[in-house]
Amino acid sequence: MMGNPTPTPALLAHDLVRTFGARRVLDGVSLTASPGHRVGLIGENGVGKSTLLRLLAGADAPESGSVTRPADVGFLHQEMAFDAGSTIADVLDDALREARADLAELDRLSALLARTPQSSADHTALLAAYGGRLEQAEERETWDADRRAAILLTGLGLGALEHGRTLGSLSGGQRGRLALAALLVRRPSALLLDEPTNHLDDEAAAFVEAQLRGMPGPVVIASHDRAFLDAVCTDLIDLDPAVDGPVRYGGDYSTYLTEKRAERARWERRHAEEQLELEALRRSAEVTARMVAPDRGPRDSEKMGYGLRAGRVQSQIARRVRNASRRLDELERNRIGAPPPPLRFRYTPPAGPAAEGTLVSLRGVRVPGRLSVDRLDVSATERLLVTGGNGAGKSTLLAVLAGTVAARGEVGRRPGLTVGMLTQDTEFARPDRTVRETYEKALGFERAEAVPLVSLGLMHEADLGKPVGQVSAGQRRRLALAVLTAHPPQLLLLDEPTNHLSPRLCDELEEALGTGPGAVVLASHDRWLRRRWQGGELRLSPAPEDHRSTE
Repeated sequence: MMGNPTPTPALLAHDLVRTFGARRVLDGVSLTASPGHRVGLIGENGVGKSTLLRLLAGADAPESGSVTRPADVGFLHQEMAFDAGSTIADVLDDALREARADLAELDRLSALLARTPQSSADHTALLAAYGGRLEQAEERETWDADRRAAILLTGLGLGALEHGRTLGSLSGGQRGRLALAALLVRRPSALLLDEPTNHLDDEAAAFVEAQLRGMPGPVVIASHDRAFLDAVCTDLIDLDPAVDGPVRYGGDYSTYLTEKRAERARWERRHAEEQLELEALRRSAEVTARMVAPDRGPRDSEKMGYGLRAGRVQSQIARRVRNASRRLDELERNRIGAPPPPLRFRYTPPAGPAAEGTLVSLRGVRVPGRLSVDRLDVSATERLLVTGGNGAGKSTLLAVLAGTVAARGEVGRRPGLTVGMLTQDTEFARPDRTVRETYEKALGFERAEAVPLVSLGLMHEADLGKPVGQVSAGQRRRLALAVLTAHPPQLLLLDEPTNHLSPRLCDELEEALGTGPGAVVLASHDRWLRRRWQGGELRLSPAPEDHRSTE
């Protein structure tokens, strides 16, 4: 009789430190991912999510600290370890290699056992080897591997592709989905995933969520996808800088949000209480100090025994001054910083009356092969979400509303309309200018001074002096968003606005959109945003002439 299956070991990291140049990306990070737990890593770009995954996988080594991992760890890399001439069949053969090796070894051991008498000294050793291999095959669900591969390819939208297709002939999104399918086919003891829902539509994302919930081993995921984190994770680790290091939250993303709101409320309350105490101590020290003045004479009622009592009173007052000053110094040294303000649109009301009526109207608009819209009116207070699959024309519609793409049909635009647009790929004309200079040039010095860039919570002080050409795509996108939020136009167009933003900033942006001035039209694949959207929705279908997506 076989024993109980060997339990999957936990994935453990202790006190990891990793630096790049002078920058310490991870500073004493520890993590435990037990079997059956799915741990989400969240935080701003650059806090070390991908670096931590590489250390956990053994693809990189820390300066100090240690990692204990299962022997079989699957790591979803951003690029596949195959050249462009390799085929889909090659990738699947590699993914099925371990399952086929299990079956071949079981066949070999079974044949040897059949030929080996039970009385032979070799029989016991062969039986133990067969039992161990059988146990491993059952844990890997080896007999189901080929069927699992077909199910995974179909679930990830790759089922119709010929297995002879080369990787070079696939899109970036298809290659990413193939890499994910190959990893899930293997069913490794532990899974490490870096942004696994990139390039997935709603159905494929839901399919992957179900697959991961069924994984018996530990899973660690770095993701900005709030809907995915909410559906999959049993724990979340916030890697954003904190006084006591990364904070672990039990539960899904909704639970995390509830705890973060309560945490912020406690922070605000503690800060307010401390400010009141500081003010009271300053007053106390100042007022009490004046009572120690040496030229205060005795009142008539104090003249008997004045000298004795005066000395004692002066001593008591001086002690109170010292105590108040000591407590004041202590609070000043260890004061609680004010919580950072959430992202908000900084609105300067126009000199004239607020805009009313229709800002842009479309009638029978066509962009051949890219967009078909029969009728659309965008009011001055519009909140419109544009949805649809890849190639439906979401980005094209925003460009038509902005006036940057010519279209057939009627496009009516209010005279003097101010339009601002956040595109998916943010570039600036002068990459040599610093982040601070770019912000000031875009807004004008007076407005930039009235709404300092750091006050928006989108850029760190340390990055303001860097040339925009040297910061990440996510940071450039934040800078473009900062310009728009500091001085909102009458019509704000946002193309996939939550791309490259941390979950915290995504949440704050959504709240800001509800309170900001003017009209807002946004296009998004973000499932969390779409589920919670309170405004209107326009779902686009591919234009009849559409043969390929330009989005």
